[in-house]
Amino acid sequence: MREDASAGGEVQNYVDGEWRPASGDDGRDVVDPATRDTVASVTYSTAADIDDAVSAGKAAFETWRSTPVEERIQPLFELKRLLEANQDDIAEALVREHGKTFDEAKGELRRGIENVEVACGIPSMMQAGHLPNAAPGIDETAVRKPLGVFAAVTPFNFPGMIPLWFLPYAVATGNAFVLKPSEKTPVTARLIFELVDEAGFPDGVVQLVNGGADTVNALVEHDGVEGISFVGSTPVAKHVYKTAAAHGKRVQAQGGAKNHIVVAASANLDFAAEQTIGSAFANTGQRCLANPVAVVEDAIYDEFAECVVDIAAGMTLDNGLSEDVDMGPLISGAARDRVKEYVETGVEEGATLLYDGRDADVPAEGSFLGPTVFGDVSPDDTIAREEIFGPVLALVRADDFDHAVEVVNRSEFGNASSLFTDRGADAKRFRHEVEAGNLAVNAGTAAPMAFFHFGGWKDSFFGDLHAQGDDAIRFYTDEAVYIERWPDA
Repeated sequence: MREDASAGGEVQNYVDGEWRPASGDDGRDVVDPATRDTVASVTYSTAADIDDAVSAGKAAFETWRSTPVEERIQPLFELKRLLEANQDDIAEALVREHGKTFDEAKGELRRGIENVEVACGIPSMMQAGHLPNAAPGIDETAVRKPLGVFAAVTPFNFPGMIPLWFLPYAVATGNAFVLKPSEKTPVTARLIFELVDEAGFPDGVVQLVNGGADTVNALVEHDGVEGISFVGSTPVAKHVYKTAAAHGKRVQAQGGAKNHIVVAASANLDFAAEQTIGSAFANTGQRCLANPVAVVEDAIYDEFAECVVDIAAGMTLDNGLSEDVDMGPLISGAARDRVKEYVETGVEEGATLLYDGRDADVPAEGSFLGPTVFGDVSPDDTIAREEIFGPVLALVRADDFDHAVEVVNRSEFGNASSLFTDRGADAKRFRHEVEAGNLAVNAGTAAPMAFFHFGGWKDSFFGDLHAQGDDAIRFYTDEAVYIERWPDA
């Protein structure tokens, strides 16, 4: 990795094996949300920049698609080694541009590296099946084939992990790949791509373009792009899904979420409270797998609420690079102010403010907001329905387990849900009845490992095939059936 890798300057594009500046007139500064220091600057790419990247990808694809699969995964093995060797440096840069804690940044990168590791198994994962004598004298084989250039548009909240949901699988299956990271956190992507450059991929196979909404639209509408992966808010996910589909592309678009934890009367309350706090406030609540609503059976509601407030009150807020810090700042002052508006709305709609994060002891500079806990929240309240993307936890009373499941399923989102219980009967019903794509029992966050797909239902996902696992293989390949007969054999 270059010595000046995280030393600021302009974040450039990586196209056809070389670093080059974007040609747009617009851009922005990348600001450390804990200190307000400028970390770097990024210029937005134009349609011409996108065309250059896609053209280079198409040219590289013609050779890459025919490269033996065992050779295609060798750069991934090297990328895994390089990511592990540089994990601390990348994590530190990630903290500076995003604000999360150093431990959270390292954990995020570890999850990304796991996807690189799984993609190294493509020689087995791409096998599609063979049947001798499928008909008299006929053998039949299913073969998976790459399609061309794929692109991914990834969000600010996990700039190290989410690009690695897509990149390894796309290139291991024989495609070329273009990444458009969030303009809010482009430095982490730059550092990863410096390692991509070092890992030995042929020029044009893996590329990076920076930009904003116009850059996204240029990728989504480009005739040379076969498919789009997107992670972000539901309104933008819907736009990407509709626009890409209208242009004949494959699409997997992960949208927003409003996940629920169910705390049954039989649960270990101390453990459930600790896990609920971790789920709701990790990454400062800025993640699609957070559980910002806890639906608690009435019999244990008061005791659980007391436990949650006690833990929240003991959390330490500071720069994510500080020692013994539990939570960093939000991504920006605008994000903090938006979350504060939701807190005001919760108060106005009659919820009980059990712990007010606006009064937390935080550094004077930076976009900090402490953990906030509301009690006696109605499922119809704004803070129980809308994605806040900040450190706000809403506690909802449930008459019983049936009522709790009803509250969860009332949501228009279906990304994830968790249950805390000591009863197998509750767990079985939860598994079969709750309408969400990622489910967990006695775990605060339903985060699937890299060898399983990342689910999402309802308004949390648009498409047919998800990220990670076998779904990724199916998304990045098409299956051809080869029928063979030799009459004289």
